[in-house]
Amino acid sequence: MPEITSPPQDPVPESLAPLELPGDLALVMRVMPMPADANANGDIFGGWIMAQADIAGSVLPARIARGRITTVAVNQFVFKQAVSVGDLLSFYARVERIGRTSVTVHLEVYAERNPADLHVVKVTEANLTYVAIDAAGRPRPVPRP
Repeated sequence: MPEITSPPQDPVPESLAPLELPGDLALVMRVMPMPADANANGDIFGGWIMAQADIAGSVLPARIARGRITTVAVNQFVFKQAVSVGDLLSFYARVERIGRTSVTVHLEVYAERNPADLHVVKVTEANLTYVAIDAAGRPRPVPRP
């Protein structure tokens, strides 16, 4: 049987790499909005962006809680620029606080636009709080390392 190998991975040329992305935040998700996610003006629905941010924001708290979590608060959500079909959205998160049962994260969303003349812009910023819950949906302590 022939050996299956992966094609060589070329590094992303510097001219295509996003500019000035946050160094203290972890990349937790990337997604590209599609036409079905747009409103009548052709911009992406704010609610769609909020749903994606809730998913992305839950990545680090789920790891920390080592189990089931639920969103308990959207402490801040700021739309800085409109998002368009075809923008590649990158969601970056940083843990702001770990409480007894909760984890609060700061989330920044960047859009890579216009591949022919690439530029990157911050489109959304948010702070969300998640609570670790047990099988019955009751708050439980966040495990400590």
